[in-house]
Amino acid sequence: MAAGGEMKRLLFLLAVLRLLAATAAVYKQWIPNTNFETASNWDTGRVPCARDVVHFEKDKVVSVFVQSAHALTDMYLPLDGEFVLAAGAAFTAFDGSWDPGCDSGGAVRFADAERRSWFDPTLWQDVLPSGELKPGGPIFSVDEERVPCRYDDVIFQPGTSFRVNTDSSQPEIHLRSISVMGQELNTPSSWAGYLGGPSAPLQFHGNGTLRVTGTACPDKSGCACGNALDGPRICAALLRASGRPCPEPACQSPLQPLGHCCGVCGATINLDFTPDFDLQKYQDRLVQELLSQPKYAGVQMAISKVHKAQTFLGITSRSAAPLIQIVLVDDRAGVQAGTAAEQLAADIMESIAEHGEALGISSSKMEVATGNTARGQVGSYPVSRITAGTVMGLLFSLLLLGGILFLYRKGKLRLPALRLPQPWDRLEEPASPAAAGDKGFDNPVFNVEPPDADLGEETPKDLQVFYLNPLYDASETET
Repeated sequence: MAAGGEMKRLLFLLAVLRLLAATAAVYKQWIPNTNFETASNWDTGRVPCARDVVHFEKDKVVSVFVQSAHALTDMYLPLDGEFVLAAGAAFTAFDGSWDPGCDSGGAVRFADAERRSWFDPTLWQDVLPSGELKPGGPIFSVDEERVPCRYDDVIFQPGTSFRVNTDSSQPEIHLRSISVMGQELNTPSSWAGYLGGPSAPLQFHGNGTLRVTGTACPDKSGCACGNALDGPRICAALLRASGRPCPEPACQSPLQPLGHCCGVCGATINLDFTPDFDLQKYQDRLVQELLSQPKYAGVQMAISKVHKAQTFLGITSRSAAPLIQIVLVDDRAGVQAGTAAEQLAADIMESIAEHGEALGISSSKMEVATGNTARGQVGSYPVSRITAGTVMGLLFSLLLLGGILFLYRKGKLRLPALRLPQPWDRLEEPASPAAAGDKGFDNPVFNVEPPDADLGEETPKDLQVFYLNPLYDASETET
């Protein structure tokens, strides 16, 4: 019994660990810094030496980490900023002695870090919790998810200074945690305390406010990144960094995945899912069973939850439905571009047809674009929700009409009879036949009787009665 109890506890612990792995945040590390010893931070491309005169723009705000001691001829400081000195770091005046690394001095200017944007994907890299660079593999991220998402952990490298522009299309940028100078801030109170200190205003500037929640993604089916509103800002920064527009794909009609800036050749699969779907487990399954095969060595996959705007009769509504998007690209060129990704997508669709229900996948749709075919929808599994909804609506309407007809035939339901007046009803009114010996007919408009007539006596035969009938023309009877 004791062994059985220990086994149950072990299984429970493994289940908890898998759940935590499924909802664990991604760690993203900021790449650039404003360190004094970083050569790229100077306009000359080298660290200032003893004969140099160092210039910091007086109207620029800076936060500069200094790791070691430096002798300088002169240094002009900004009006607002800070120098963070490590142990042993210092600035001293040059005494004129020979410096082997500084033959001739000159003016050296510190580079402008104001334009380094939080939403520039090229300034972030995926790392392990320890801060080490995450090894490459078949998994990549669409452009919006290369920037920290709302449940990610952000790391600014220990022993570095930085300055980040947080201009955003949303008032608050939510994060799980932020690590600065080796200190992890993972609660709202700890982050609020840091913002109240002297360094934060020098490190972060812009209209977007960073908010630390300490909360991981609570849904095993995954959580949307939350950067959609800043998508145009992300793409603008990405294209500005590359110095050119989106490259021209080899396929005729490239795919445009949600959250990605440029069109791609390959395949996309959109999945509708049930509460049983587990994103991390499904990603691991695809990597182990399909992506690890030698024939797919050059294929990369991005898989995440996104929100797609709903459309009806060509009109886009404000509501958005969550779905799982799989993006497949490969390293093939020319007419072969995207063909390996297409084959992998077909294998995934075949697997969904066989195991989709057990995996929590209710439906799927695949689109492909390769170098030798035009873009198009290749397949879906099973019937789409729109088609199913239409069929169900028609069946319900037929059942309702049949029920009404049944009740009417049984006399349980009486339907009101409506008669709409017709235009010709006013032009003609049928006249009732006159009684024998009658000298006229009843007119509903005029009911004229002879003056001084005695109703009790018989009317004389030679008595003539004249009246006007608006529907009768006497000239028509004259011959």
